[in-house]
Amino acid sequence: MAIRPQDLSRPPGPALERGPLLARMDAAGRERLLARAERLTFAARTRVHGDADAGRHLYLILEGTATLRREQLALRRLGPGDHFGELAGLGGRHRGETVISDGPLTVARLSPAALADLEREAPAVATQLAIGVAAALAEDLERVSGDMDLLLRGRSLPRAQEVTVQVMGEARRIRTGTRVRDLLPEAIEGDLVVAGLLGQKPVSLATPVFTDTTVAPLTVSHWEGRQVYAHSLGLVLLEAAHQVAPALRVRMGPSLGVRQLVVVEGAGGEDRAALAARLAAGMERIVAADAPFRSEYWSTDEAQGWFLERGWSDAARLLRVRRQATVRLVSCGDVYALSMGPLLPSTGALHGWTLEPADGDDGLLLDLGRLDPRNGHGATPRPRPRRAGDMVRDHRAWLDAMDVTSVGAFNDLCISGQVTQLIRVAEGFHEKRIGQIADAIAAGRERIRIISIAGPSSSGKTTFIKRLTVQLQIDGVNPVGISLDDYYVDREKTPRDARGEWDFEALEALDLPLLQDHVRRLLAGEAVRTAHYHFLTGRSHPEGGPVIQLRPGDVLMLEGIHGLNPRLLGAIPRAGELFRVFVHPATTLPFDRLTRVSATDLRLLRRIIRDRHHRGYSAADNIVRWPSVQAGEREHIFPYQDEAEAVFDTSLIYEPAVLKVYAERYLLEVPPDHPAFPTAHRLRYLVDRFVSIYPDHVPPTSLIREFIGGSGFEY
Repeated sequence: MAIRPQDLSRPPGPALERGPLLARMDAAGRERLLARAERLTFAARTRVHGDADAGRHLYLILEGTATLRREQLALRRLGPGDHFGELAGLGGRHRGETVISDGPLTVARLSPAALADLEREAPAVATQLAIGVAAALAEDLERVSGDMDLLLRGRSLPRAQEVTVQVMGEARRIRTGTRVRDLLPEAIEGDLVVAGLLGQKPVSLATPVFTDTTVAPLTVSHWEGRQVYAHSLGLVLLEAAHQVAPALRVRMGPSLGVRQLVVVEGAGGEDRAALAARLAAGMERIVAADAPFRSEYWSTDEAQGWFLERGWSDAARLLRVRRQATVRLVSCGDVYALSMGPLLPSTGALHGWTLEPADGDDGLLLDLGRLDPRNGHGATPRPRPRRAGDMVRDHRAWLDAMDVTSVGAFNDLCISGQVTQLIRVAEGFHEKRIGQIADAIAAGRERIRIISIAGPSSSGKTTFIKRLTVQLQIDGVNPVGISLDDYYVDREKTPRDARGEWDFEALEALDLPLLQDHVRRLLAGEAVRTAHYHFLTGRSHPEGGPVIQLRPGDVLMLEGIHGLNPRLLGAIPRAGELFRVFVHPATTLPFDRLTRVSATDLRLLRRIIRDRHHRGYSAADNIVRWPSVQAGEREHIFPYQDEAEAVFDTSLIYEPAVLKVYAERYLLEVPPDHPAFPTAHRLRYLVDRFVSIYPDHVPPTSLIREFIGGSGFEY
């Protein structure tokens, strides 16, 4: 029921003062306005506003909540300070909306006559009210424009005006369409937040939220976050190259330690230091402008044509096998690239990176700088291994000869029926390289007494050793093997890392005195009972292994992650007696000029399939463990690459297409609420871009068989 107008002349509550209609008024203006209003109270579930009073009254909510609907669709929850019927002052018609009280509801109602009196007697207050109405309508227009933008991008309009999200463990009610960046801090413990996890899926911070879900931060310290940062910086570099030197053909190359190779073609005789400086200056201008990273949906045909016109044949060929009618592209200017995951919202957060010439003729090197967790967040990075480029040069030569220059080109070869020949050549290349390493060892048989082999996890060391053994025996050299894993100390003696966990990657986890004693005695011709380590019990058995002895023509073969570390054997081998081999997958194919298959992702896929296939470990377990595995490799393996006399690139260019057959299922087993899900989700999309090759095509001696099974070697 209505009460006397003077009952509303008392000061309004804080919510009403902050409401969009009254916020611009002073206290006197609000008093004059409310003096002309009626105070009404409605019971729960009452239709307060609708056809019966179409366009006749302006309402301000004093107490309680109500729901604004149109065509039975709930558009917005209204509370104290909110309003409806704002076009009443214009004599407007009803727009089809209804307002229904959720519970007891108290409102102030202004009739058309009251509004007319206000305009005549207090024009300044009426003007302030009109400005408030205009501001509210502008906000509605902005919201509708956002919804139309989403609709044009292929998404239906939001179903509800508000949703509930769990943000870092806290339940929050937010307006539908709120951006992820508005829910998360800019940094966590000094680490830049580069993306969000929306329902555990990595998304851009600019992504709007439309459903009840969870929202969590993804920082640059997480390896998925590092990729977001690296891809954003890479796109800025491509845009700078387009602006500064459009005739250049620039693409992001493979990772070389903590840096990324930038391949530059068409630079002529320009000094590479000067070129690096020019490109860096262009990048700095884009960063200073804080240009937004845009994500746009194009028709697949349109995108393919755009890439072809600009010479991006790798991207155009990849789109030939795309099933979807549209494709998402990303840009921060005029250059577009395929979207392979979220990017930063804008370029302004990209700081501390460096761009400099690479050694030899390898182009340029891009370093993420102080934000890169691989650099220790500001620690001086280790020098780039000199042999890193040598690993892929020969590999790339025959790939270029067969026109296997990108994932799209590889897919074309599969579709045209040439995959069998590609497999033969890839396997033949491996065999030839293994034979060359064996020949180098055999040529030094008068001096070489020890072969030491090292490589990171899932690099294919086991199969490499089996095949190298065959080639050495063909050359008349018989290797006698020792696994460094059998020389671990008892578990309680194992050192712990910074988190207090057993550090099995540390050199101190090995019983070096025992190992070195056995090596000395073997080189002296003695028969030695080797050690054995029982992984289930964590116990070391110094004499639990087989008895071995080096005969004339034999060499000792050591295998383990510390095989390149000079401290492993100390001064035992004399000059020329030790031949070290570094084993690692290095050659991968690009998707386009911005992104390529990561050798690290390749090793993780190998490990997931092998351990799920043969050892009973889930994909989730492996993904969660992977960061600590990588940390151990960066600490104990990669710094010693240059100690190797030979390197072997274990990449088989066709293997992602084979791994896909297994990976799709195993990655789907990762629960959506598991911490491993963001990586599993991304890896699924990675393998999905390859045409499948069934395992029947893989020969039994292939290195891939170590991971998918069916090997001709006994392990």
